[in-house]
Amino acid sequence: MKVLMLGWEFPPAYSGGLGIACQGLAKGLTSLGVEVTIIIPTAPEEFENPYAKVIIADKYDNIKIARIPSLLTPYASFHSYKVRYERYMASKIRNNVVLYGKTLLEEVQLFKHRVLALYYNNLLPEFDVIHAHDWMTFPAAVALKNASKKPLIVHIHSTEHDRSGGLGYNPKVFELEKLGVEKSDKVIAVSNYTKSLIMKMYNIPSNKVCVVHNAFEMPYTDVKVEKHHKVVLFLGRLTLHKGPDYFIRAAKIVLQYVPDARFIVAGTGEMEPYLIELAASLGIAGKVLFTGFLKGADVARAYKMADVYVLPSVSEPFGITPLEALSLETPVIISKQSGVSEVLNHVIKVDFWDVEKLAQSIIAILKYKALHNTLKKHGCLEARSFNWVKPAEKLLHVYNQVLGGLNG
Repeated sequence: MKVLMLGWEFPPAYSGGLGIACQGLAKGLTSLGVEVTIIIPTAPEEFENPYAKVIIADKYDNIKIARIPSLLTPYASFHSYKVRYERYMASKIRNNVVLYGKTLLEEVQLFKHRVLALYYNNLLPEFDVIHAHDWMTFPAAVALKNASKKPLIVHIHSTEHDRSGGLGYNPKVFELEKLGVEKSDKVIAVSNYTKSLIMKMYNIPSNKVCVVHNAFEMPYTDVKVEKHHKVVLFLGRLTLHKGPDYFIRAAKIVLQYVPDARFIVAGTGEMEPYLIELAASLGIAGKVLFTGFLKGADVARAYKMADVYVLPSVSEPFGITPLEALSLETPVIISKQSGVSEVLNHVIKVDFWDVEKLAQSIIAILKYKALHNTLKKHGCLEARSFNWVKPAEKLLHVYNQVLGGLNG
């Protein structure tokens, strides 16, 4: 079996959970004898990964079209892309030759053309199945399906509903997601929560959508930290659907009962300035530390430093970070609106909007050692039972299904 994936990112060049999930799936599939190739828009010059052949679309100078470098990055919003584009134009590099699309949507279309150019110039290895991850790859994936006549599987790691926090969709992104799910042979959802959204948003029948829960692996388990306060951690992108503002508001309540607590906000995103201002307006700026984006062993140190990890997502398709925290013996509180809540038992679950209950749950874990130790022990055992082979086996079954349908 030979699988061609299209993705936004892939380790070691990644900025969020999608890249980690893609690597985990590739590792699991490789262990089952599947050959995995993944095309990503751009990456540093020195780049390799042990679990898949990685094709970096903007590194091929011998394609018979003009070389088109990429500004496309994981989790780019329309605003952040515009900022990157304007900086590029202001720098006046490349002799003022305009090589990038003016908008994120134009860049998505350019990625489609690069993928097709790779295909028509015979620069792709043989493949049996196309597996595309999230909306920015869908135009390329559909075009490649039409050209190659190979079956297409689209993998929904998050929907436009999730990214908007349910407060209104970007209609153009909605249409691209709709294109992908309609033109695909099968749709993979990372949770039953996400499956129900896909069926509702795009009127897709249940038998077309398969649920494959994510797994995780935490390579750093022996880190040591020193701490002098009770620590409560939020680690994730600082975006609306992750609910970091609910974390800050809960912190205000917790500090009334545990005044020596400290709150760490690890991550970057468009909400960062607002969150800093919110902490200041609530009078708790001195108790909240914003670390920026963490990677590798620094992530493990943050988990180990924390007495409790909190992910109050407004809409979370899955959420790997709670598994990471649990594996390092950190008790976890998650929202009921997260897909990972479907597969975890030894955590506290609250509605994202119930700031009072969220705060009381944090206080209970900080104050009551028996509760802390129970969640720590059983949560760790539960998290460490996860591995990427199980979701890879489900994917392989889906691949065989679509190939059987094509051949039948």
